[in-house]
Amino acid sequence: MSSSDAVRGPAHSARRTAATSGARPRVTPSRVDELYPDSGGEVRPSDSASNAPHRRKTSGSHKAGSSQRILRDRRLERTNITINDSIQVRTRSPIKPPAGDGPSEWPSIPREIVEVTHPTIDHISTKAERKVLPLWAPSATLIAHTTAPLAGRISFPAVSSLLPEVTEPPPLKELSPDAQESAILDDLLFAFMGYEGQYVRFSTLYNPTVEKERLAGPTFEILPGLDPSLQDLSTTMLKMATHYVAVETFVEVQSREEFGMVNHALCASIRKLLKEYLVLIAQMEHQLANNASFTLHVLHLHILPTSHMLSQLYTLAQDMLRKNSLLEDDLDSFDDFDDVDNILEQLREGGELAPGGMSKKICKGGNVLRLLTERLSFMSGDPAARDLLQGLLRDSSKPYMAMLNEWLHHGGIRDPHSEFLIKEQKSIRRDHLEEDYTDEYWEKRYTIRENDLPPQLEGVKDKVLLAGKYLNVVRECGGVDISTEVRDVPKSFDDPQFLHNVNSAYAHANSSLLNLLLTTHALPARLRSMKHYFFLDRSDFFSYFLYLSNSELKKQVKEVNVGKLQSLLDLVLRQPGSVAAQDPFKEDVKIHMNDQYLTKFLMGVVSVRGFDQDGNNESHRMHVTPSITEDDNKMTGFEALEFKYTVPFPLSLVISSKTVVRYQILFRYLLSMRHLEGLLVSSWEDHNKVMTWTHRSGNHKLEMWKRRAWTLRARMLSFVQQFTYYCTSEVIEPNWQSLMAKVNGNKNDSSGTPTGEQQVNRTVDELMEDHVDFLDTCLKECMLMNSKLLRIHAKLMSCCIFFAVNTSSFSRTLCSADASLAGSAGALAYLATRYPSSRYPIPDHLRTYDPDGLNKMTELLDKYEENFNRHLGLLLDALDYYAATETVALSRLCAQLSMASDKGGGEDGRQHGF
Repeated sequence: MSSSDAVRGPAHSARRTAATSGARPRVTPSRVDELYPDSGGEVRPSDSASNAPHRRKTSGSHKAGSSQRILRDRRLERTNITINDSIQVRTRSPIKPPAGDGPSEWPSIPREIVEVTHPTIDHISTKAERKVLPLWAPSATLIAHTTAPLAGRISFPAVSSLLPEVTEPPPLKELSPDAQESAILDDLLFAFMGYEGQYVRFSTLYNPTVEKERLAGPTFEILPGLDPSLQDLSTTMLKMATHYVAVETFVEVQSREEFGMVNHALCASIRKLLKEYLVLIAQMEHQLANNASFTLHVLHLHILPTSHMLSQLYTLAQDMLRKNSLLEDDLDSFDDFDDVDNILEQLREGGELAPGGMSKKICKGGNVLRLLTERLSFMSGDPAARDLLQGLLRDSSKPYMAMLNEWLHHGGIRDPHSEFLIKEQKSIRRDHLEEDYTDEYWEKRYTIRENDLPPQLEGVKDKVLLAGKYLNVVRECGGVDISTEVRDVPKSFDDPQFLHNVNSAYAHANSSLLNLLLTTHALPARLRSMKHYFFLDRSDFFSYFLYLSNSELKKQVKEVNVGKLQSLLDLVLRQPGSVAAQDPFKEDVKIHMNDQYLTKFLMGVVSVRGFDQDGNNESHRMHVTPSITEDDNKMTGFEALEFKYTVPFPLSLVISSKTVVRYQILFRYLLSMRHLEGLLVSSWEDHNKVMTWTHRSGNHKLEMWKRRAWTLRARMLSFVQQFTYYCTSEVIEPNWQSLMAKVNGNKNDSSGTPTGEQQVNRTVDELMEDHVDFLDTCLKECMLMNSKLLRIHAKLMSCCIFFAVNTSSFSRTLCSADASLAGSAGALAYLATRYPSSRYPIPDHLRTYDPDGLNKMTELLDKYEENFNRHLGLLLDALDYYAATETVALSRLCAQLSMASDKGGGEDGRQHGF
């Protein structure tokens, strides 16, 4: 053992061994004469890494020594003197460790005590004055594995506060300025690599075993006694050491699996910069060992660019750590708890909520890219920081771009860490659509994470979402081969082809799905088929169906045999010569009986959607599907009949359950008017065929009553026919032609013939919106989305139905109200047809003349006239108002219905006030 090592003590050698045993070797220059002036001018050998053949000058001084002095110094430094030390080892009692932060933090002190004696000073010191030093034996252990593959696994060296006091180096105030600079230079290189030196040490409050303190960075302190100029310069450079430790720890933490691939790419890019940083430190060590003019100022100038780079990395790391709440205990930072869908998804798949499942939100994916982009924009005036952040953004966006290209060109999501801007709900599968097809597959399976969106995709997020959704549908249907590898795609956000890639992928996906819907699955033919069934277009088959099922549909809804109706419908649809016989989709039409009145259902829909124009209709506010009441059970089959239509995937995306409900509403509305028209036509037949109506009586009042009944029936029939014509010919048909022009991609001329001019920039979502807009327009222009018009129309329809149903009752009452007809053979013969069974004989009051019968019929007819005239007037006034304020198309209906009002009833109508 050399005298130099003996004077420095075992602790110095052990700390050097612990530092150099890791990944970074410690290189210590010679400090023979400067550090140990008491050696009597003897030159002692230093460690193997410090045989530097020069002396360093004090920072800021002008070195003007002659070549002879340099030669003399070099000759002295080449002189090696071997000194033999005698070492005696014996066992003694353990030495008590000095008081520290805690006994558990101190390493155990062995029982062996080393007594070091030097023959050169034996004649001066006595045996009692010899130094007794404990043996410093630090140890290193392996840290447990983490999900970060490149994280260090060696335990941290013991801090200097745990060293025995006898191992302390000589105080700085006892050293010359040249020796101070030499010692500080040596320690700074250690601090730059995250280790303590002899005079540069961690703050006493810093604990390297606590991750949060390492992420914040250690505070370095210099032992007192250093020259002020060296103190200021060293303190400035020690900030870089703090930044390095914090950034290195940040890389290890953010490289864990739960932080996602974008963070992993960012950490890999930062790790390259830290590798270059360590190369710079090695170069500085080489300069320190071989360059005589290397001073503290020179070191400061060399590390200025790197210090700025580490400062930027440190600021970026601290921003990300604050978003991850890793720097402080933010126990109530659950404001961003918007991951309920992922938790429900995990529970649907049979998973359990782990204790950490409700943890704080992690800054990953698009949030990392957003942070980098905002930082880049903020530091755009600093060229060095701009180049650094651009490189980090370029590298960290590569895995995100890989996911984006997979989504844009293949319709798939490879996102194991939930950091992509598109979120997939895997519980919504296509298998369930065959039974209960809804638009959840389209609306909810793929959604955008609005809070995790990179700024670069803010303007094209809808195109990104739709492009992948389109290709996903195409892939599941096998319509287009999308398995081929796409080449020449951008790899990062700064690629000039980035936006072009998104737009071209969107155009390709849109055209692929449009071609699949329009050609392979025949969407136009499917829509035409639905028009035949729901809008009663070319409905000869439906008239025949109503004729066959008339007796069944007259029953109450709970008594209707749906199976019988379905058999009759199948028979009619296969009838040769009908339009439905050639329809390839007729098997998709099924009979269904609704359990709620149409008007009641629509009032609930209008109230829930907020389309109600009447403020005081709280009595009508209800859910769309309320419970069945007693009135609903009194519905007849005509009022409850509707069609169910089965639509396969992917046509169910366009013809979804919501659109089918709109079709059913319009069908029930048209069916009600078709049924009412049939009842009024039956009344017209009775008025022209039944002998009680055709018999000319001598009673003038009775004849005038008949004329009033005929006029009222004609006005009601005109009202229903004009309303039906308006709904079919002036609302549904024009809007249908416009829809088919958009579906086929052609611009039609006025005759409805395609001109062949193709529309451009058509998308599948626009097609869906056009389909829904077509149905909503029809509902609105048919007055089905206005509560006031709906109530007035329902009352008019009820009045007409009651009058038409009571026509047969009027026919029977006329037999006793006409004196010339009562008791006649013709009247009895007619009554016999109305009462054919002996179980129900002809009533006696119908066999004889009833003088009050005409008054009763007149009073009843007055009520029908008053009710019809009043509500028709209210309807016309409301149509005038809403035609001027909301729907212009209602003005045509108002003009058509004016002829059915009391003002258009003719001379007889004016005489009797109707």
